[in-house]
Amino acid sequence: MSQVKELPFAALQFYATAPYACSYLPGRQARSQVAAPGHLINADTYSQLVDEGFRRSGLFTYRPHCDDCQACIPVRVAANAFEPTRTHKRILKRHQNLRPLVAKLAWSQEHYALYTRYQAARHAGGGMDEDNQAQYGQFLLASRVNTRLVEFRDEDGRLCMVSIIDVLEQGLSSVYTFYDPELAGSLGTYGILWQIQQCRQLKLQWLYLGYWIEKSVKMAYKSKFKPAEYRFRGAWHQQPPPSTEAF
Repeated sequence: MSQVKELPFAALQFYATAPYACSYLPGRQARSQVAAPGHLINADTYSQLVDEGFRRSGLFTYRPHCDDCQACIPVRVAANAFEPTRTHKRILKRHQNLRPLVAKLAWSQEHYALYTRYQAARHAGGGMDEDNQAQYGQFLLASRVNTRLVEFRDEDGRLCMVSIIDVLEQGLSSVYTFYDPELAGSLGTYGILWQIQQCRQLKLQWLYLGYWIEKSVKMAYKSKFKPAEYRFRGAWHQQPPPSTEAF
């Protein structure tokens, strides 16, 4: 690795946030480790950080840093080795009429309307369903790295799904996907399958799915894409830990 790439990474500082209520495990307190200053985190540096288990929310790059819990396990799918199940094949066939289009990472009333419908249906009471336009923009439209916004429309031009994806040196990072909650057929799963296909086309090794949490129903879907690797104890492993409560 060249010295030019090493210098920004070496200059970063890491600090822990104050405790806050965990979004995934009721009754628990969470903390995050944040990388700063943000202006030094370019595409190359961010690729390194993702490989160390970091994610981003807008301009903030973080990873879980909880005092008494290590339940959040980074997970990445081996794109080239991935074999779709029968269910995956049915989902791909069901949505083969959708047309992806890379759009600008910019404000769109159409996108925001879809986002609010999705949040109201899927995450009611979790806080994100109350996001206003400014919060939406800070969460999904602010980026200093190589980010793509992909629309998925049906044959009539109706917007069905939007995916925000970061392009890394070694793979793609699935930032967030939202879709029409009234449409049946596992659109979220289809979005991941499409991103795996994109990794293959771009000759990228990994699709990073963020954090898998063993006891969170919301995160259970991430364990259905195999083969995958899980990061704990400072390294990537081909199997998750026997129990996330045990280390």
